[in-house]
Amino acid sequence: MPLIVMCGYPCSGKTRRAEELKEHFERNTDRKVHIVGDGALGFERNTVYADSQKEKNVRASLKAEVERKVNKDDIVILDSLNYIKGYRYELFCLIKHTQTPHCLVYCLTSDEESSMWNTNREAAEQYTQEIFDALVLRFEAPDSRNRWDSPLFTILKDDTPSYEAISDALFKRKAPPPNQSTQSQPLSSTNFLYELDKITQDVLMAIFNAQKTSVPGDLIPVPGATEKIELTRSINMAELRKLRRQFISYSKMHPTENTGQISNMFVQYLNKSLH
Repeated sequence: MPLIVMCGYPCSGKTRRAEELKEHFERNTDRKVHIVGDGALGFERNTVYADSQKEKNVRASLKAEVERKVNKDDIVILDSLNYIKGYRYELFCLIKHTQTPHCLVYCLTSDEESSMWNTNREAAEQYTQEIFDALVLRFEAPDSRNRWDSPLFTILKDDTPSYEAISDALFKRKAPPPNQSTQSQPLSSTNFLYELDKITQDVLMAIFNAQKTSVPGDLIPVPGATEKIELTRSINMAELRKLRRQFISYSKMHPTENTGQISNMFVQYLNKSLH
């Protein structure tokens, strides 16, 4: 019946929390609980996440398995990164179509903490540092203001899951109506935040990839911007993420109606901050 979507950085404790939820619901309800996750597909994570088409195929397989498992009686837990907003929206449309409630459980950790947990894993289970950094960079954090990310339960590493609240969200809440599942969102503050998040991530990815073949002094083109990044030195990922967070905080206080200008504004901000 209900769907629980796990979400978080690589190595943020999603699988452990999924198992805790499974144990809780099996102990306190008479429902079957199915965990659908990356492990059951048996793929090599570094190979998949280095290839966008392979990753897309894995996401499609997970979604298809969720669709097969969802029914009026059982609980399904999707244990994967689920880091792309568009994919979480697809899952939302799926549960609207099947008329079942859902919720999102976000395992919130810092990238440093998750990176440490990654290095403590057995070698065969580790992400390479390059893949780990790329996944963290591409991660689109859930926002409870988005209907596909709501209700949202955020769990820190030392927290006990809010079992009662999660149970209420799954069993005491009506399923979303099916007739609006494919309607486009009107232009709104939520859309601005979505565009802000997506565009700034695209810019960071362009810089991240360009630095592999660029040298200080090069001008780096970025998607959607007429201006270019003036690469005066090598910029590490931690610094880029910090500058992105600062820019997003500023932009939330001073939103622009023209989202087409976000790329140029971010490039200007980066060039000023990096000099």
